[in-house]
Amino acid sequence: MLKDKTILVGISGGIAAYKAAGLVSRLKQAGAGVLVVMTPHAARFITPLTLQTLSGNPVYVEMFPPATGEPAEHVWLGETADIVAVAPATANIIGKVAAGIADDMLSTTIMAARGPVLLAPSMHQRMWQQPIVQANIAKLKKLGFHFVGPATGRLARGDEGEGRLAEIDEIIDTIEEILRSKKRS
Repeated sequence: MLKDKTILVGISGGIAAYKAAGLVSRLKQAGAGVLVVMTPHAARFITPLTLQTLSGNPVYVEMFPPATGEPAEHVWLGETADIVAVAPATANIIGKVAAGIADDMLSTTIMAARGPVLLAPSMHQRMWQQPIVQANIAKLKKLGFHFVGPATGRLARGDEGEGRLAEIDEIIDTIEEILRSKKRS
């Protein structure tokens, strides 16, 4: 199902960003072409070099990188991807997208996405439970965005609760399900 699909993995700045390496690796092993866009905050948790090595492609972090020949990289990336999967999706990126804010490479790429967008939330349970976060998620679902997770379990700082990034297998299963349903429509 993933063979020859182009999957853009978006990574926002939370502790679960390190798990994106496993997601990128597994998608590549399944035969997908993987593009990676990270927020500058995500690059503080995991290096672009790690993700470039795993994906076999340049990693996009800066909104205005040195010219590569693509006139508007965020538009090109959004048009190229069969699906955008943001893992982890922090409260920040969820709020930006819900408000239509496009002020970094990831948020502008999401706005330019031609295909479906999957968000895999990951944040502390108190953030997850905030009414504004839940309202943003409800708004995005109504607009056709897809979600997977979060899971319940051990969080950063040793706390337990809902807000943990969904398991990689669950994220991949959801990507495949979305792509299958897109094929039927």
